[in-house]
Amino acid sequence: MWKWLLVLSAGIAASQSVDAKWYEASSDHFVVYADQNENDVREYTERLERFHAAMSGQLNVENTKPSPSNRVTVYMVRNEGVVRKLYGENNRYLGGFYQSRAGGSVAFVPEVDDVTARASGSEITLLHEYAHHFMYSNSGVSYPLWMSEGFAEFYASAKFEKNGDVGLGLTAQHRGYEIFNSKHVPMELLLNSAEYAAQKKSKEYDSFYGQSWALFHYLTFDEARKGQRTKYLTAIREGATEIDAARNVFGDLKKLDKDVTKYITKPLYYLINKAEVLKTGPIALRPLRAGESAMMPVRMQSKRGVNDEAAAKLLPDARKIAAQFPDDPAVLAALSEAEFDAGHDAEAIAAADKAVGIDPGQINATIQKGYAMARQAADAKDEKTAWKNVRKQFVQVNKIEVDHPIPLIQFYQSYKAAGEQPTKNAIDGLEWALSLSPFDKGLRWTVAMQEMEDKKFAEAIVTLGPLANNPHGDESRGAAQKLLTEAKEKLAEQQKSVSAQTAK
Repeated sequence: MWKWLLVLSAGIAASQSVDAKWYEASSDHFVVYADQNENDVREYTERLERFHAAMSGQLNVENTKPSPSNRVTVYMVRNEGVVRKLYGENNRYLGGFYQSRAGGSVAFVPEVDDVTARASGSEITLLHEYAHHFMYSNSGVSYPLWMSEGFAEFYASAKFEKNGDVGLGLTAQHRGYEIFNSKHVPMELLLNSAEYAAQKKSKEYDSFYGQSWALFHYLTFDEARKGQRTKYLTAIREGATEIDAARNVFGDLKKLDKDVTKYITKPLYYLINKAEVLKTGPIALRPLRAGESAMMPVRMQSKRGVNDEAAAKLLPDARKIAAQFPDDPAVLAALSEAEFDAGHDAEAIAAADKAVGIDPGQINATIQKGYAMARQAADAKDEKTAWKNVRKQFVQVNKIEVDHPIPLIQFYQSYKAAGEQPTKNAIDGLEWALSLSPFDKGLRWTVAMQEMEDKKFAEAIVTLGPLANNPHGDESRGAAQKLLTEAKEKLAEQQKSVSAQTAK
């Protein structure tokens, strides 16, 4: 229910000038914020939409227009130093990052300095992160780590022709030095996510990303290996371990390693997507108001996520800017979020009410008010009435945007927090939220727990699959594997009981 908490480095506001003139570009699949010139912002957004259309066509995915909250918001900041401060960890190789959250997926990347036909520099980073989002959005299953990264590298190596064509799967020139000069990752290790994570204890830079791209490219185009990638994934989804599936499908992995190394020394094919089949919608571009621009550093930190300490440090900046622009609804919405993060519920509600009073469409303000009301409800004298009011608040959000996943999630969570049984309507809404945001791991876990409670064990097994097989190996994977085993056992018992009753 609450926001992802993370300690952020100080000084982001200083790195991103409050005097900068920001633009917002709004398209079918993206909202882009950048303090660059108008033409550049429009061109970047157009390229992103063409990229999305090309991927959709190449992967045979319907190019549908999502509801506004299910778009990716891209924050283009001054340089990689600002990106790393927002990320909050000391990673000198980080060029950008993406966070997948229901109703709030965001990417933070450096601004693109030099637009060329072939994507380069920070634009490759942005395309890489969006390729991840595309993969997660259109598949409810998990992929081995090498394939996830190889997929993103394959599609990020894009070329945008002046006639509107888009090339995908070009040689990843930005990985060339890495492939031939960094530490080589043996194929046995590349194809074993858990073992790779266990052995990579140091921060020594290796060629994992480059080799992942090379293997993905090879399996895409090599005629002798045609169909092997699909068989490999099928084997994993049917229960085989990553390494067993690789050995059974690819054969001798040392030979595979040699074949891939030889393959990338030759001229490589790539996929050309013609302009006439790339359908993209209009782009609405506007300069942000002075208050919105001034509040942007605060807004970016809030959207990245803050812990208690960082929230307390951020709030004075938010209040100072709001005092300068007291009638800007977007500024007030950002203030409401900062107040909530800092634990000031009454102030968050007041700021949200003022924002919505000026602009009823300020959906973030309406959401922040709902969060604050929910936190107050836990200590209310009449808790039952307080939780009813929380539900009414999130129903208001749902009226503004029917397919916004956050009100669907919070409507359900309000019953759980109140110690009440969620209604069928609330459970249906939760499941729909997952269909809108299949990449949100916390939401997926919540749905699985409800399915277990409802004795829908077959459904829970499907829901838990991506969590139990998560190649990144975080703490949630172990818990998901345990619950998955339980779901399988209970399903077997359930089926046995049904068979016994049928026999009677």
